[in-house]
Amino acid sequence: MLEYLRNAADKPLAKVLMYVLIFSFVGWGAAEWIFGGAVQNTTLVHVGNADISVQQFNNERSRQLSVMSKEDQRSAYTDPVKSAELTNSVMATLTMNQLALNRAEDMGYVVSDKRIAEEIRNHPNFQVNGKFVPWMFDMVLQNSGMTERDIADSLRGDILRQMAVGMTSVPVKVPQFAVDAAYNARYSKRDINYVPVKFADIKISEPTEENLKNYYAQNPVIVPEKRAVSYVFVAADMNKPDVYDEGFKKSQQIEDMIISGSSMKEAADKYKAKYVEIPAFARGEKISDKILNNDLIAKVFSMDAGMESELLELKEGFAILRVNNIQEQHNAEYKDVKKSLVADWKKSEQRKQAYVKANEKLVDLNKNGSLKDAKSVSVSRTEGAPLVVLNSAYAGKVGDNNIVEDKDAFYVLHIDKVTTPKVDAKQKENLRKELEKSSARYVQDDYSQFLKRHYRVKVNQKTFDRFIAK
Repeated sequence: MLEYLRNAADKPLAKVLMYVLIFSFVGWGAAEWIFGGAVQNTTLVHVGNADISVQQFNNERSRQLSVMSKEDQRSAYTDPVKSAELTNSVMATLTMNQLALNRAEDMGYVVSDKRIAEEIRNHPNFQVNGKFVPWMFDMVLQNSGMTERDIADSLRGDILRQMAVGMTSVPVKVPQFAVDAAYNARYSKRDINYVPVKFADIKISEPTEENLKNYYAQNPVIVPEKRAVSYVFVAADMNKPDVYDEGFKKSQQIEDMIISGSSMKEAADKYKAKYVEIPAFARGEKISDKILNNDLIAKVFSMDAGMESELLELKEGFAILRVNNIQEQHNAEYKDVKKSLVADWKKSEQRKQAYVKANEKLVDLNKNGSLKDAKSVSVSRTEGAPLVVLNSAYAGKVGDNNIVEDKDAFYVLHIDKVTTPKVDAKQKENLRKELEKSSARYVQDDYSQFLKRHYRVKVNQKTFDRFIAK
């Protein structure tokens, strides 16, 4: 074609064809300019100087789905939480793989074609009775839709990543004294004496009006800021260019009407868009609205009263928000919360008197070495007493006396003695393996953080929202 054009550049037909080509290139350039690069840009994550594409995401997602059970696959498609977990797993895998490849490249690691050929010949999927079978290799290529180059690149990437991060998987030897110390700390028991002083055992009379007013002055009830919101929504399938363009055009026309002074409802009615008014609600309050998600709510609470947002592109379509009014945060009127104050005042008074009683017991314990009505128990780190008592028993040392507060009681506690555990060889060996794995994870995590600092990871949020966050 190009040879023909060069040889017949002065012929009318050739000139027409050249004009068509030039116009096509201009058209593509204009589309790129209009859409700000969104048409062609499928880069999902930047990792240093390398990019991860949407296609790579889809390939890795398919791979992870393929090793799931049917039930887990179904959950990944129907349960938003499971779907988000899968997305996070895919993003983490792709990012860490690329970080390792970046490091391998910087370290100058190379995998020869000969090594790749050996890996292919030795791969179990391409063998029968331990020998490489070419037709099995061809069958895998045909069924997977991959080329020889795809498989070679995949294997080369696996080997390079192993070269870059494999050393972090080497077990870390834990010294014997550390195993002994961890064993004693985990399995030792402590003999303690403790007595509870429960709030509910303290008898309190009904509060006076003055009691309640004084309590409210020190513990006011805060009414949080609330905002009333309305929005216009234009539904559109954002993955279909024609539908996207139609929805975008309609949304712009609605936006123009609003800017010109029309109300949101008038603009929505004219173009048959959805109009919704939401009564005042507080930040963090659950809203039964499918469009107003957490991101939009955060935006609502960053806007001024009477202000409309710019045209927002969502995964379901387009929206324009408006903050109708703002109810500022304030203290509730005493008369409106008086009834609810009674129970709070009583519990506050019970707590005060319980602490006085517990402190009297502690003073007597420190002075006379005795704790009246105490329970004497031998406890482990997880059993034998309320959790707050266990935590205090293992945080202190033998001979300590103190007061521990729980949600409904104070506990007066004395730590009597520590009993060293009997040695269980199997249990200690299991603990050694656990410590070695933990130490290896610390090394791996530290190395991962080094790679993330060295090769900056940045998600292309626009591409993520357009292709992934569905």
